[in-house]
Amino acid sequence: MSRVCRSIAELDSIVTTCRACPRLVAWRELVAREKRAAFRDETYWGRPVPGFGPPDARMLIVGLAPAAHGANRTGRMFTGDRSGTVLYAALHAVGLANQPVARHRDDGLRLLGVRITSPVRCAPPENKPTPAERDRCRHWLDTELELLSPTMRSIVVLGAFGWQALFPALADAGWAVPRPRPKFGHGAHVLLEPASRDRAPLHLHGCYHVSQQNTFTGRLTPAMVEDVLSRAAANAGLPHRP
Repeated sequence: MSRVCRSIAELDSIVTTCRACPRLVAWRELVAREKRAAFRDETYWGRPVPGFGPPDARMLIVGLAPAAHGANRTGRMFTGDRSGTVLYAALHAVGLANQPVARHRDDGLRLLGVRITSPVRCAPPENKPTPAERDRCRHWLDTELELLSPTMRSIVVLGAFGWQALFPALADAGWAVPRPRPKFGHGAHVLLEPASRDRAPLHLHGCYHVSQQNTFTGRLTPAMVEDVLSRAAANAGLPHRP
């Protein structure tokens, strides 16, 4: 379990030291040693990946887990792989990022009112964390939601895995989750009312994951991603380009 974190910066620092899941630790470190040929001269991150974005974000994007040769290599969410190419280009297109590309941690990229995170912080084999690994990692997401709750007004969830993982965390964090739980779908929109007085209503938006499986087949287009991001930004009260 994580210790009490008083800030997003403290959370981001502590999460990188986690070794709670033996299978994930072994895999992320094996990938970092063996590397992909195209990146053989690079030093891989090879650790859990913290969230990325300002500590007072009004909008949160929730993915699945770091990619083995993407965030597990660069140390930043959705950076260095084709999923990130699509996501950051869309964020820039709607005015939520200062540049359309994400290459490495020191490339100058800034998110504007948006933070990106995932339910699982280590790269899993075949991009498939087990339910036990997801549950063991959940306390990081719980802490992040708690720290973001004063400002957060909307969430974009990329894919069904993140959608399913998020609802229990949201319920514990002080929002009323409908029963039965809303189903995931691209374009899905759910307004969660606060279960406690110190929470504001929260807009939850579903978007297909920006994986190559979706973007290469045309199931998900840049325009579709931009549309969801624009609607979530509007619900969060963020300046954006529709």
